[in-house]
Amino acid sequence: MLAIVLAGVFAALGKWQLERSIENGKPLPAGTETRRALDDVTTPEKPVGSTLAGQKITVSGRFVAGDTTVLTGRSGGGTYQAVGHLVDDATGASLPVVIGWSDQRAAAVAGGDRLTDGATVTVEGRYYPAESPDQDAFEQGEYSAVAPARFVNTWKAFDDRMYGGYVVAGAAVADAADLGTIADRAPTREVQFDWLNLFYAVEWVVFAGFAVFLWYRFVKDAWEREQDEEREAAEAAAGGAADDEAPADEAAVDDARAEPGRR
Repeated sequence: MLAIVLAGVFAALGKWQLERSIENGKPLPAGTETRRALDDVTTPEKPVGSTLAGQKITVSGRFVAGDTTVLTGRSGGGTYQAVGHLVDDATGASLPVVIGWSDQRAAAVAGGDRLTDGATVTVEGRYYPAESPDQDAFEQGEYSAVAPARFVNTWKAFDDRMYGGYVVAGAAVADAADLGTIADRAPTREVQFDWLNLFYAVEWVVFAGFAVFLWYRFVKDAWEREQDEEREAAEAAAGGAADDEAPADEAAVDDARAEPGRR
């Protein structure tokens, strides 16, 4: 009985893993292609979930002078990309904005600084999850990640309120900074089957089959043991009957010999 219960549990776990592999393979919703105000889709300090990654947004604010950071080794265009420190007018929170690119470091810095004249800038772009500073090549003095966790220590004007992601600006901001436009990176929509969960599902099915096999072996062994016991009992009973008949036959022979003239 325990083996059957375990088989049922393993089968249920296999079904759950299969459903997860199918669910994880579904494409992300296409809502990211509808442009929305940043403050309508997220709040400062809130992590960026998978459904929000790549969301087209609009945000207005002022870039902080002296806080332009140059990144290298990134995709999207150019050898160097300028990241500015934007303070959101609506919330007062800080937001990293990848402004544009250049093949010259000085030009990238100058492009970022060009926007720090105190004027309000409206940024249209895509919102992405914050990157880990572990991606940065500290030993070479080069940075490649848009990591708010590092900007906290390098930005001069920071009030301890930071968005959980960053924005890659569109052509309008890049043109205003006289920099190249970062290539638009729309979220991937292809269905990708989750093979790891499928493997787990097959594994649980194998466990369930093994539990059923154990149950079958236990039942078979018990049945064979009962058959052997019944056969032994039958043989013992037959042997006892034979022993009871033998003395009666011998007594009859003795009586026959005792009768006169009996041959």
